Amino acid sequence: MRTQFYPASQRGHVNFGWLDSHHSFSFGNWHDPEKVHFGALRVLNDDIVKGGKGFDTHPHDNMEIVSIPLKGALAHKDSTGTEGIIYSGDVQIMSAGSGIRHSEYNASHYDPVNFLQIWVFPKQRNIKPRHDQKTFDPAAREGKWQVVVSPDEKEGGVWINQDARFAITRLKAGKEIPFTPAFPGNGVYIFVLEGEVTIGDIKLERRDGLGISATDSISIQAGADSEILAIEVPMFA
Repeated sequence: MRTQFYPASQRGHVNFGWLDSHHSFSFGNWHDPEKVHFGALRVLNDDIVKGGKGFDTHPHDNMEIVSIPLKGALAHKDSTGTEGIIYSGDVQIMSAGSGIRHSEYNASHYDPVNFLQIWVFPKQRNIKPRHDQKTFDPAAREGKWQVVVSPDEKEGGVWINQDARFAITRLKAGKEIPFTPAFPGNGVYIFVLEGEVTIGDIKLERRDGLGISATDSISIQAGADSEILAIEVPMFA
């Protein structure tokens, strides 16, 4: 098993007043040659946007873009004609494909929104841009993995143009859970949303990440009540 630790304290950080953002991987003006990507996982941004503020319309292409609100709600509009609100408990994906333009704004004029924006390199390039969004019951992730992103629609997650899967669990203190990649050779990036967990002899706290590869299964033990995001992706140099 190979591991790479990504401490929360070593993430890139920018604060523009309206946007307070932490980057697990190189993004914008922040570049770390040791943290460019983990396999097909290219971006993991932890964004807090002030009320009434957001990202103006901008383009993307050939990237799978996942938005996961953790607190608050996000207003979304894109060039496929999709327009709506992404609430806490929702997961949205855009397959940017041959090209898409979109904007994201805090849906509230007063309260901040905290959301994860995650980019994954696609399996097929230049597909027709598409959008998907689903609401997930947080109770269904208590003590087990709730798949929220998957190329297999039978798993119930939003569809992704990649052999990648995202799953979330909530673990009580002292409980343990395994994670097994669905695709041979895939790695998994564990991101602690809240709490404290141990994987092998590595302790992870809030917003710490651990990239794990070259293993068929891992075991995660909670040292405190915790919520964990697992991002399974193909590995490449």
